[in-house]
Amino acid sequence: MDGADLGAFLKARRAALDPRELGLPEGVTRRRVPGLRREELAQLAGISVDYLTRLEQGRARNVSDEVLDALARALRLAPDERTYLHNLAVPRHKRPGWCPAQQVRPALQQLLDALAVPAFVFGRYLDVLAWNDLGGILTFDFGSVRAEDRNMAKLFFLNEDEARALHPEFDQVCQDLVANLRAEAGRCPDDARLPQLIGELSLGSDRFRRLWAGHHVREKAHGHKLIHNPLVGELHLRYETFRLPDEPDQALITYTAEPGSESERALGLLASWISTEDVDQATLRRAAGG
Repeated sequence: MDGADLGAFLKARRAALDPRELGLPEGVTRRRVPGLRREELAQLAGISVDYLTRLEQGRARNVSDEVLDALARALRLAPDERTYLHNLAVPRHKRPGWCPAQQVRPALQQLLDALAVPAFVFGRYLDVLAWNDLGGILTFDFGSVRAEDRNMAKLFFLNEDEARALHPEFDQVCQDLVANLRAEAGRCPDDARLPQLIGELSLGSDRFRRLWAGHHVREKAHGHKLIHNPLVGELHLRYETFRLPDEPDQALITYTAEPGSESERALGLLASWISTEDVDQATLRRAAGG
């Protein structure tokens, strides 16, 4: 990434703010575009309009932490957005030009296999690096997907019909995925694979292109997920995300159901399908009518 990404993010966040919520006057002239005017943001951040203009045009270099913090406060950025802003502003010569390929430690795969709940390991840019048997039949059949396509953004935006059938809250999940991908992109912004992925998604999905242009940043560490599993029906689940201390670009995600709920019983039924050694993924898909 370069200064253009920083400028695009600042302009998008400026346009998203409602001046009335900040107590700013509407002015004597009607606003031609939504959000704050450039001079209003500059005043709130305590910087010159000329400097903000250079930032938004991608012409400013070596932006200080103090200026970034002032802009974050003025724009009312959430913690994830603040981190993303700082990542974008790191001078290129101080950042690694590439990110190494990711692998899951064998011991981590053993942990996944020992868990009695659906579990996955996600890597950089929402790559699906590993999963346990229950995780492999919860939604997508990861084992049947080519390794290079085993990416949650690809599975949603380039396979929309299947993803929509599995996720009743499809629209919201798409928004969350793109916001999460923005946060992930800031961790290693000069990785050559990132523009390739964004380009592929943009060419293949109008929905992704629109959402990506919104510059929303959010890393969801926990929450609720509604899933329609083809074998056991609707599941109301909670998910938790655990960043690995020695591999910060990898995260372990687990899904659990409310104790005593129908979803818990459905998860137990789903687990019973894979407890028999001769029941493979093809058998499960046939049973689901797929």
